[in-house]
Amino acid sequence: MNNNKITALPTNVITGFLGAGKTSAIVHLLKQKPAEERWAVLVNEFGEIGVDGSLIAGQLGANQDIFIREVPGGCMCCSSGLPMQIALNHLLREAKPHRLLIEPTGLGHPLEVMQVLSNEYYQKALSLEKTITLVDARHLADSRYTEHLVFNQQIEIADIIVGSKLDLYQQSDKEALLAYLNVQPFIAKETVFTEHGQLPLELLSGATSYKIKAKHHQHNNRSSPSTDTVSLPQSGFTKAINEGEGFVSIGWRFAPEKVFDRIKLHTFLANIEVTRVKAVFITSQGIYGYNTADDGTAEVNINECNESRIEIICTQINETWEQTLLSCINNL
Repeated sequence: MNNNKITALPTNVITGFLGAGKTSAIVHLLKQKPAEERWAVLVNEFGEIGVDGSLIAGQLGANQDIFIREVPGGCMCCSSGLPMQIALNHLLREAKPHRLLIEPTGLGHPLEVMQVLSNEYYQKALSLEKTITLVDARHLADSRYTEHLVFNQQIEIADIIVGSKLDLYQQSDKEALLAYLNVQPFIAKETVFTEHGQLPLELLSGATSYKIKAKHHQHNNRSSPSTDTVSLPQSGFTKAINEGEGFVSIGWRFAPEKVFDRIKLHTFLANIEVTRVKAVFITSQGIYGYNTADDGTAEVNINECNESRIEIICTQINETWEQTLLSCINNL
């Protein structure tokens, strides 16, 4: 790709820890896209099974001039940024967009993502605008968040902190976030609060003030093709596991002819005790996306998906999950 064809493309990084509401916020932003513009979204996922692309695209109407590409399998800046650069180059060549949104995984290292976007290769092609970090203030009482390097890096790089899910807060939650941001190095961060992912479009505009610093971290580099792209076996499903940053993910892909019982699925997802679940399922009643976090399971009807997929992020895998999922498939 010749990046000289694209210059000063407005680019926003939208980040936040697990369950902060990034996907909902991006869907809301995309619904505000000016009709005459093409937008591109680069989505990074911790798990090997990409789900966010289908969740986002499935909630948008057809022919919206929105192009989405996923980088599953952990922090996309690993292996010298190659997974990220390959996906980004393909996306820019395909979309030739007027704006680029990048969503790093909630467990990815945002400083290194910013470093890749600021390197010499992209300096002319991309114009880094406001970086937005979503924070669910209810998590500030949990040391798994406040003591996590990635959680604090996400706040460090932000131009704007968004206190998400305000409708679920106690007054003390809002006060706790403002107090957390009133210490070094977070002082002077612009802070707004939102409900239901409703980010105003104007938050995206303006150059980022964050100064890139050299940072390095270790990754488990993938030595085999991502499970997200390999052909499904004869059984009609496959699974993949990824681990890092104190969490583990397990995901499954199911062939499109595997049609699920919606009621059984909802029962499973409503009762599973994990950190995060994202899924898209072809059911006998239609195609549905699922998003499970601390505040419960959200179900949304989506337009289409090529196959059923689910990704669970947790601290310990339950070996019964696979059999439970298989039991949710209708007998055809």
